[in-house]
Amino acid sequence: MNKPEWAEGVVTRVPYWVFQDEDVYRAEQERIYRGPVWSFLCLEAELPRPGDYRTVSLGDMPVIAVRDDDGEVHAFENRCVHRGALLAYDDGGNARDFTCAYHNWRYDRTGALKSVAFQRGVQGKGGMPKDFCLSQHRPKRVRTARLHGLVFGTLSERTPPLEEFLSPVIVERIGRVMHKPVEIIGRFKQTLPNNWKLYLENTRDSYHASLLHVFFTTFRINRLSQRGGLIVSPGGEHAVSFSALDKTAQSSAEYDAEKLRSQVDGFSLADPSLLQGFDEFPEGVTLQVTSVFPGFAIAHVRNTLAVRRIVPRGVRKTDLYWTYMGYVDDTPEQRKMRLKQLNLVGPAGFVSLEDGMIGGFVQRGIPGSPEEQAIIEMGGEATGTQDTRATEASIRGLWKAYRRYMGI
Repeated sequence: MNKPEWAEGVVTRVPYWVFQDEDVYRAEQERIYRGPVWSFLCLEAELPRPGDYRTVSLGDMPVIAVRDDDGEVHAFENRCVHRGALLAYDDGGNARDFTCAYHNWRYDRTGALKSVAFQRGVQGKGGMPKDFCLSQHRPKRVRTARLHGLVFGTLSERTPPLEEFLSPVIVERIGRVMHKPVEIIGRFKQTLPNNWKLYLENTRDSYHASLLHVFFTTFRINRLSQRGGLIVSPGGEHAVSFSALDKTAQSSAEYDAEKLRSQVDGFSLADPSLLQGFDEFPEGVTLQVTSVFPGFAIAHVRNTLAVRRIVPRGVRKTDLYWTYMGYVDDTPEQRKMRLKQLNLVGPAGFVSLEDGMIGGFVQRGIPGSPEEQAIIEMGGEATGTQDTRATEASIRGLWKAYRRYMGI
C-alpha cells in the first residue's frame, strides 16, 4: 500500500492507512503487544481456586492465565514447544497441569515442561536425544501484575511497574469501580468487522455517546449538557470519560436546536424499571468508562459493571470480550437490577449495540481513500484532561501515545 507521510507530531489528523495496512498490523504486534506495555488478561475473580485458568491473548499471541496452589497468577504462551499446538482449547476451566493433545508433552501451571511421552523411546529404540533437557524448553513467560482485582501481563522486561504505566489518576478511577470484591455474572464474545484501533477510539470517545446512541438521548441517560468531563493520563495512553445524571438539565436547547438523529420523540419502555436503578457512588457519577491502552476498558453505566478486552484478529477483524460483574455483597434486589440493566450494554445492548457496528461502517468507508485522513479537531488540539465531553482530546491523546510506541 502506498502510505503518504504522517506529519511528525500531528494527532489532529489520522491517516486511514493506519487501519488498513498489513505491515502496520505486524509492527503493532511487536512494538505494542509484545512491547513495553501492560495488557489486561483477566479478573482475579475468574480464577478463584488453585488450577483455575482462562485462555486470553497478548495481541494475536494466545496465552494461558492460571492460579497456582500458592495463590500466585502465572501466565504463559498457549503453545506447545514441540510442534506449536495449543495447550488449552476452551475459554477456561480448572487443571492440575496442561498436556498437549498432539503428542502429550506436559506442562505445569507455571508453563514449565515436566514430561515428554516416550522421552526414552519404546523398547530401547527411538526417543529424544540423551542430552535433551526439559528445563531448556518452555513456552514464552508472561510477566504478571495485579491491581484492584485485575490481572495484567507483559512480555517485555522494559515495561515499567503497572501503577506507573497506568498513572495515579487511572489507578484511582479503576479503584473507584473495583473498591470491593466482585463476582462474575455474565460473559459475551463479540466479533467486530473492523480494525482494533477503531474500537479503542470508541471506548474513549464521549463526544459520540449522545449522538450515535438514540437510547442515551431519548431516555436522558447521557447528554453532553450533563455534568461530566474527560481525564487523560499524562502520556495520553489512558483516559476516563464520566458524567452525572443531572435532572435539572433534561431539556437542552442545544440538543433541540441541532435537530439530531438521536433526538427522537415517542419512544417508551414497556418496563420503565430498567432505568430506575439505585445510587451506589457518592459523587453522583452514573457513567464512567476507563479506557486503558492498548486494549482494555472498565465501565460503570448506571448499575452495570463490566470489563471489555479488545483482541486484534487481523487488520479488519477484532474480538471483543465482555465480562459482567456484581459485588459479592450485592443484595438480591441489587443483583436483580444489575442483571436487568445488562440489557443496556453488550453486543445487543440498548446502548452498546451501535458501538458494535459503527467501526464496521468506518472500515467499509475508507478502502478507496487510504491517503485521506480522519479529522480529530473537536475541542482543538489539546490532548489532556478537560471539563467537557464535547471534545476529542482523549482520542488525540491515544494517537499521541500510539505514535510514540510505534515510532511513526
